[in-house]
Amino acid sequence: MIGFIGAGSIGGAVITGMIKNGFEADNIVVKGGHSNRTILLGEQLGFKVVKRVKQLEDAEVIFIAVGATALDSVLKELKEIVAGKLVVAFTGSASITHLKQVLGDVKVAHAIPNTPVKIGAGFTGITYSDNFTDDDKKKVISILGYTGQLVEVPENQLGILGTVAGCSPAFLDVFIEALSDAGVKHGLNRKLAYEAAIGMAIGASKLAKQSELNVSALKDEVTSPGGSTIRGVAALEENGFRNAVIKAVDAAEND
Repeated sequence: MIGFIGAGSIGGAVITGMIKNGFEADNIVVKGGHSNRTILLGEQLGFKVVKRVKQLEDAEVIFIAVGATALDSVLKELKEIVAGKLVVAFTGSASITHLKQVLGDVKVAHAIPNTPVKIGAGFTGITYSDNFTDDDKKKVISILGYTGQLVEVPENQLGILGTVAGCSPAFLDVFIEALSDAGVKHGLNRKLAYEAAIGMAIGASKLAKQSELNVSALKDEVTSPGGSTIRGVAALEENGFRNAVIKAVDAAEND
C-alpha cells in the first residue's frame, strides 16, 4: 500500500495519472485536507480517503503533496509513523536536509513533477537521500513510472529542472493561445486554430524526443532558404522570443 498526504493540484495529478495508467486504486490511501476535493476525487478514481496522517501507518511509501506552509505540521505528524517507510515530498521547499531534520534518519526523497503527470506524460525530477538503496529507488520508480518520465538529479539542479519542466506547461499554453489568436486573425475559426496549434505542439514534441537530431537541426530542416518558416523565425528573434523565454525562466526561478 502507498499513501498520499494531499491531493491538490500536484498530488491529485499524480494520483490520477497513476490510476488512469494502470496502478490499482485499492492500493492507494490518501489523507485529504479540509475541503471535499479529495473525497470527490476518491469517489471518481476509487482510492480510499482517510482523515488523519496516522491512518497511513500501513503504507510502505508515503508521498507528501502539500503546500510549503503546511509542510512542517505534516512532517511532525508523520514522524510518529515514519519508521521503515520511504518518504517522497513534492513540496518545492522540502529539501533532503530539512526532511531529515524533522523526520530523523529515515529514507527521504524530494521530487518535482509537472502537471502532464495527470495523463501519464509527465516529467519528474527527483533527488534521493544517501541512505536510499537501489531497491528503494526501484520501488519509487515502479510507482511514479505510471505518470511518465522520472529523472534522478543532484539536489542543486532540482529547482531549475522543476522550473524548466514544471512552469513551462503554462508557457506553452500561452504560446498555443497566441498561435490560435494568429490563426483566427488570418481567418481560421477558433476551434480549428486550437486544434492545429495543439496538434503541432504534440507532434513536434514527439519528433524532438524520438529524433536523433537536436532541436536546432530539426528547426533547420523546415527553414528552407527564403521560405515562410525562416521569415517567421526571424520575426520571433526580432521580437525577442528567445530572450523572453529565458527571462520567463529567470523570473520563475527567482524566489
